[in-house]
Amino acid sequence: MEKQPSETNYEKTKIEPKIYVASRADYNSGILHGTWIDANQEADDIYLEIAQMLNKSKQPNAEEWAIHDYEGFGPVEISEFESIKIISALGKGINEHGLAFSHFVQMVGTKDLDDLNNFNDVYIGKWDSLEQYAREMLDDFGLNLDDCVPQFIRPYVHIDIDSFAQDLKNDLFISEDGDGVYVFSF
Repeated sequence: MEKQPSETNYEKTKIEPKIYVASRADYNSGILHGTWIDANQEADDIYLEIAQMLNKSKQPNAEEWAIHDYEGFGPVEISEFESIKIISALGKGINEHGLAFSHFVQMVGTKDLDDLNNFNDVYIGKWDSLEQYAREMLDDFGLNLDDCVPQFIRPYVHIDIDSFAQDLKNDLFISEDGDGVYVFSF
């Protein structure tokens, strides 16, 4: 089934991914000096905020920094020294597409920024469960057993939705969280 995700399949809740960047010179001196930075901006703007934070440090030669915390990135784990270009791409993608984008990144990884541009090509949508997606898929096919099965045998004929849904995992990338399933073609 090849269909583009509709706007209703993107999440309505606004997610604001951000990172907490700290001065390593301060940290090594036992001082916590850092700032929360919005990830939904250009990499150069993130670097500018990091430089401003480092300039406010009371430690001499405060030039190195590290990411000490993050939030709003869904299942994607951010390393202490993650590329700011990756942080920016993730922040902008999550801002535009919601957590579906972070589930996509979990699938493709962050090694190649060009891969992150393929989201709209592979995202099918979000459903409460894989079984719900399977049911909707069958509905889209226009499959109606009442139309193709004689009346006397209808009580004995059914489609095993659970098995069909499990088989879909062989052809699709499914990412689950407590909020539902995200479905991608690959």
